Amino acid sequence: MASTSDIRNGLCIRYNNDIYKIIEFLHVKPGKGPAFVRTKMKSVTNGKVLDNTFSAGHKIEDVRVETHKFQFLYNDGEYYHFMNNEDYTQIRLLEAALDRPDLMKEGEVVTIQINTEDNMPLSVEMPATVILEVTATEPGIKGNTATNATKPATVETGAEVNVPLFINEGDKIKIETEKGTYKERVKE
Repeated sequence: MASTSDIRNGLCIRYNNDIYKIIEFLHVKPGKGPAFVRTKMKSVTNGKVLDNTFSAGHKIEDVRVETHKFQFLYNDGEYYHFMNNEDYTQIRLLEAALDRPDLMKEGEVVTIQINTEDNMPLSVEMPATVILEVTATEPGIKGNTATNATKPATVETGAEVNVPLFINEGDKIKIETEKGTYKERVKE
């Protein structure tokens, strides 16, 4: 058993007969009344996001997890298949268990948290940024870099990302996986 002081991003807890992963939390100490912790939790079984407030000192049941490096192999439409980099065993996960499946390309190495009680995968953590090639976008016009205007671009995985006007087809760009936003152009 843990208490609200142990809450941190990425912590997996058992709540309402389901396992949730803490996405965000905020410890609030109002001037009047007791302190509390406001959390945003994502169910690892169905992907539903829940806002909840715990009073300070509230006991929560944490779930023991192990993290392993897995390589993304392929997507067969319903499941995403991964291979453990240490013992080469394969697992498959539903799309709901993944945060940004549209930004994953084959061969990408991700971290998967596994429940130690029943060896069930709980969540997939992608790298902070991924480098993908732009496959379709409107052509860039020289001199359009003064304003902060953007245009939609499709990357090699099929995801659509807003990019600055100077990005062209064939350019490699770095994308933040947490927000799915353009970060910078990558020089070869």
